[in-house]
Amino acid sequence: MPVVNRMQPPAITDPVDYDLSLQPYTFFTLDNGVPVYSIHAGTQEIIQVEWVFEAGNWQEDKKLVAAATNFMLKNGTSDLNAFSINQKFEFYGAFLSVQCHVETATITLFCLEKYAEILVPIVAELLTNSIFPQNELNTFRQIQVQNLQVNLQKCDFVANRLIDAYLYGSAHPYGAFSSREAYEALERTDLLAFFKSYYLNGFCRIFVSGLIPQNMDMLLNVSFGSLPLNKQKLPEKIYTRKAEKEKKHRVINDEKGVQSAVRMARYFPNKHHPDFIKCTVLNNILGGFFGSRLMSNIREEKGYTYGIYSYFKNYLAESEWIISTEAGRDVSEATVIEIYKELEKLKNEPVGDDELYLVRNQLIGGLLSHLDGPFEIMSRWKNYILNGLDENYFKQSIEIIKTISPQEIQALANKYFSGDPFYELTVI
Repeated sequence: MPVVNRMQPPAITDPVDYDLSLQPYTFFTLDNGVPVYSIHAGTQEIIQVEWVFEAGNWQEDKKLVAAATNFMLKNGTSDLNAFSINQKFEFYGAFLSVQCHVETATITLFCLEKYAEILVPIVAELLTNSIFPQNELNTFRQIQVQNLQVNLQKCDFVANRLIDAYLYGSAHPYGAFSSREAYEALERTDLLAFFKSYYLNGFCRIFVSGLIPQNMDMLLNVSFGSLPLNKQKLPEKIYTRKAEKEKKHRVINDEKGVQSAVRMARYFPNKHHPDFIKCTVLNNILGGFFGSRLMSNIREEKGYTYGIYSYFKNYLAESEWIISTEAGRDVSEATVIEIYKELEKLKNEPVGDDELYLVRNQLIGGLLSHLDGPFEIMSRWKNYILNGLDENYFKQSIEIIKTISPQEIQALANKYFSGDPFYELTVI
């Protein structure tokens, strides 16, 4: 073994100098055609199994049915009540989570690989035999209404709801938000019908990562390969974006409030658009990390806020470009003025080489951290697969980050920041 000289520091390599690649996945299908994507990697004997269904808000005919159905998958079958279900997973040191998004809904299992043979069939039981007990639904509605009442007192929560509604319209899944009336209108029959259509007979993909047991293919096939998944064509739902005509809004949520939430958002195409990757570089310069221009100006220099960021909220069909911060009530208008000043600078002045080099390193360094372990690698693959992308998108992203010029960035700023593209909202 070579002797390490502790007096000599290791060489420092900038992230832009790395030749990054994305570990490929293994693909197979169950007997019923359900696709399974797997990555066998890692050092710990832990696996993650994620079932992704096309069962998000996009598919529902009644508000909140998708989220309620997803949440209550763990709340009882004909053989097990909610307590017994949770106890089974906790006994084996496992964790089962459910999440509902706009277009998809997920069930995710984290467990030691040696217990997969016990726990995977229990997940199958939830997907075939959930009964959505009325008492559990009553409790769910009560808790959600109480949480909503508390959250509606927070200016940032209200701002997040309203900015999406301004941009897409409250009838669009991207702009819809919860209400007391919608929770109270939920019925058990709604959940049972949604479950039958979009889970039991729905469209599913499975993603497995970690130190996967050798019999995982067989285990998944035995538990899920005979289910009536991916057999029926789901009804196609089409929504039209109906943006608010007025673009500047100021909402008083608390007459005595001292804090304000500022949101600025504009429509942006999805990841298939040729400008999307390039605009992630522009976004990072503007407000994508702690050393961004918005942070340097509005936090460090002006002291208006503890933090301000810009980011893309990505959906499968479309995206939003958002600038978000919370600031003191007395400086909320000044904050907006400074945001526009930064947008103008990006339009009128090319980015300096040193700043662009810093941003390149930050972006690629972020990619490196997001590829740290099998779960992170699979998360990126899942994102690509759900968006209809492939490994070439990863390679293209790296290439654009490394080669985009200051002139290209300035041209993008003029293309997307000119005119009056942003919806502007201040909630106090």
